[in-house]
Amino acid sequence: MRRAVAGLLLCALLPVGGLAWSQAAAEKCREFLEYGLPSDRGALLCRSGFALAHDEEKKAPAWVVQRMTPERLINRVKRNDRFVPDPDLPKGARAELEDYRGSGYDRGHMAPAADMRWSAQAMAESFYLSNMAPQVGPGMNRGIWSEIEATIRQWVARRGELFIYTGPIFQTNAPDKIGPNQVAVPTHFYKIVFDPVRVETIAFVVPNAPHPNRRIEEFITSVKDIEMRTGLNFLNRISPAVQALIEEAVAPALW
Repeated sequence: MRRAVAGLLLCALLPVGGLAWSQAAAEKCREFLEYGLPSDRGALLCRSGFALAHDEEKKAPAWVVQRMTPERLINRVKRNDRFVPDPDLPKGARAELEDYRGSGYDRGHMAPAADMRWSAQAMAESFYLSNMAPQVGPGMNRGIWSEIEATIRQWVARRGELFIYTGPIFQTNAPDKIGPNQVAVPTHFYKIVFDPVRVETIAFVVPNAPHPNRRIEEFITSVKDIEMRTGLNFLNRISPAVQALIEEAVAPALW
């Protein structure tokens, strides 16, 4: 069955095209968008280790996608902790350092800094605030969320290339906001992992709150659930039949 699905997948991949952004931007992001574009809204930002669509209203990414390989697990550089506003976004349309100062929230990475130790440039770009959203610290950013990120790195080492989609969820029309630029505070965060060789997905939704003594498998959900919560459309460069099969499935356990 898995071989048959893989065959359908490989035959059904479509080139990235028809984007609302410039062709140059799309080409720069091509390695991350191979299996589809979750949406064409927001500012498309292409980095060394990830691509994202930035939501100007919420001052946070709508989605971030990484293409992780075992080669990108090599530790060549140290974490730098140099948080900076994104230089490619204009003031007023981006988060600033002062927005988080005294807010009680962490600057929560969507593409983790620990995934960027293979390159000094990738590490620096991971600290742009466009890659952040306000996240509860103890028990979340410094707890269960960090555990999910570390587990995915283990999967990359064991499985090989994986595509990882991450972002905030706002389950309210009037989210809390922080700072002078009114950065929106997510109610939840999602993470989707796609294995293109095995043609499998595993997905998580975690409330933006402390989760002491919880196990990460308790937060497993389906890709379809995340799409319904966010209005995004993941893996849409895959045959619709295969897309439906892998997006509706809920992984019975951790990989």
